Amino acid sequence: MVILNDIISVIKTIQIRDIVDILAIAVLIFGLFKLVRETRAVQLIKGILLLLVVYFISSLFGLGMLSSLLRIFFEASVVIIVVIFQPELRKALEQMGRNNTYKKYFKLLSKHRKSDEWIKAVKKSIVDAADTSVLFSRSKTGALLVFEREIMLSDIASTGTIIDAETSVALFGNIFFNKAPLHDGASIIRDGKLYAAGCILPLTDNKNVDINLGTRHRAALGISEQSDAVVLVVSEETGVISIAVSGVLLRDFTRDALIDKLESFLLADYIDDPDDKKAKKKGRSEE
Repeated sequence: MVILNDIISVIKTIQIRDIVDILAIAVLIFGLFKLVRETRAVQLIKGILLLLVVYFISSLFGLGMLSSLLRIFFEASVVIIVVIFQPELRKALEQMGRNNTYKKYFKLLSKHRKSDEWIKAVKKSIVDAADTSVLFSRSKTGALLVFEREIMLSDIASTGTIIDAETSVALFGNIFFNKAPLHDGASIIRDGKLYAAGCILPLTDNKNVDINLGTRHRAALGISEQSDAVVLVVSEETGVISIAVSGVLLRDFTRDALIDKLESFLLADYIDDPDDKKAKKKGRSEE
């Protein structure tokens, strides 16, 4: 009865802010659990829990040196956790940055900053990329074109060679010619221009990717997972034209279908034409 009274007295002291605080902590714990689930971090957490058990036992039996050593370890645990879980933390922050809940508002703000010249340049780069892809598909020439969107890819561009030139079928042909020094890397298109070529992309960590996909497609999926880029891929083995966006691979495009899809991804938020608005809605549903 005394315990029940104590519980009731504690409940009476709870305020709205305490409930909000508890819910925030619960959401944080759930997010951390979801983040580390089915990753190598789970094993690391098990190791940390084991150390906690060892620390408790060493304190219970008076093992001073072991307890002191473990205490020092846990005092520095914040830095250690950041170092150990760096990939998972980075992935979580990137996912927060790409959250579609508020991303659309930034797009609405940036819409008015895009000039007609910018839209024209992007449309030209899309057509050039589509024409090049059709030629490469026939000749079984591999290609990897990354269309940059809101998230800047300067760190990726620094791994290659800065070009900063207007796009053209001839330029793409020279870049991806199988004897050219830059043909193995990816090319980045920024604001309708070929910004960099020969760039190295991160490979996807998705274990469920089709085992028949090669390095080029895995790199396309990898950069689309870590950014909002739209990636155009031409298979060297089959000649199939694909698009990777948000970690999903869309395949078997014709020239016209490719142009429509790229415009829906890259231009739908910056144009006012009714037909383009339909493409905008369609493109977002695919994302």
